[in-house]
Amino acid sequence: MGKTSDEIVHDPEGGIDRLVEIMARLRDPATGCPWDVDQSFATIAPYTIEEAYEVADAIEREAWDELKGELGDLLFQSVFHARMAEEAGLFSFHDVARGMADKMVARHPHVFGNQSGVDSAEAQTENWEAIKAAERAGKAQHGVLDGVAVGLPALLRAYKLQKRAARVGFDWPDIAPVLDKVVEEAREVAEARAELSQDAVTEEVGDLLFVLANLARHLGVEPEAALRRANAKFIRRFEAIEAMLAARGKRPEGSSLDEMDALWEAVKAVERGI
Repeated sequence: MGKTSDEIVHDPEGGIDRLVEIMARLRDPATGCPWDVDQSFATIAPYTIEEAYEVADAIEREAWDELKGELGDLLFQSVFHARMAEEAGLFSFHDVARGMADKMVARHPHVFGNQSGVDSAEAQTENWEAIKAAERAGKAQHGVLDGVAVGLPALLRAYKLQKRAARVGFDWPDIAPVLDKVVEEAREVAEARAELSQDAVTEEVGDLLFVLANLARHLGVEPEAALRRANAKFIRRFEAIEAMLAARGKRPEGSSLDEMDALWEAVKAVERGI
């Protein structure tokens, strides 16, 4: 005899089945949580993106004690979307899990099949891309840039678009012309600021960001991760400035730029061990 819903919900060893059941109960129109019942794919999607970033943030900070909880939050987002899909007669969470398992088996024939010759991460990347290209062809995605998700953060999408174009040879041969292009685009931003409309300035800034993403790719750097690290560094250093000002009985808004800049340089010197 199978367990009742209450038994599953309160079973600490219930695993993913417990989580799926909890989600079903939360979405029950008669007895569930009004907030959960009221949600849709569109309203939950921003939370899904936020949870993914919180996972990345915990990893960036090496906050391993937090990572378990953040991964749980992200997993719950998948369960939430799958529950809404099941209610709409589209698919279930188990369909999602089965589809991902099938995809991983198909994309790793050197592990789960009889393919040989994949003996390095680089070889696996080439093999993976060839398999994905075949999958896109099967989905009638024939353009080189087809399938690069529109909903990605713009910087990450720029990186992926350039990476996809590079596979067919649309790329600079080395980093030197990329650096030249960065200088060119920065100059065009300055010229646009002095001479053109705000819309033109926006376009030129976009071009500069786009080529900076390309520079990151040529350097083997994932730009979204690099910018997250820069954000964290800025927060760390600015909070140090606030602490030093507080020790003087001051706040940033009551301090001069010269004073704060001097403190910034002092913080940098300490971090670098100077």
